[in-house]
Amino acid sequence: MAAAAVIPLDLEGFDRLEAVRRLLSALHDRAIPPDTRLTRQQRARLRKMLQAIDGHRAGATQQEIAQILFRIGHLDRDAWQASFARHGLKALLRDARAMIAGGYRQLLRHRRR
Repeated sequence: MAAAAVIPLDLEGFDRLEAVRRLLSALHDRAIPPDTRLTRQQRARLRKMLQAIDGHRAGATQQEIAQILFRIGHLDRDAWQASFARHGLKALLRDARAMIAGGYRQLLRHRRR
């Protein structure tokens, strides 16, 4: 029995067509076209966001999380306050919270002008 897909012809239709093509390839054991919605750098940042929020929720301090994510040693209080790692970690946690609050839906779409 053949399945059917109804794809609305709005602006997101392009993304939906691409997703259907990947699904169809997977269903028929063909090479799955690459997902072009995220760059390698975006994927790496998303991975760090997940690791940061997981560490935070597990009770790790921000400095402990930063030591792992940014491969830095322990910093004294003043060095930590001025550290790029502290500011970078705060941005990762902020963006991870936004994703959890519903921003993850943006991952399903290509950026458009």
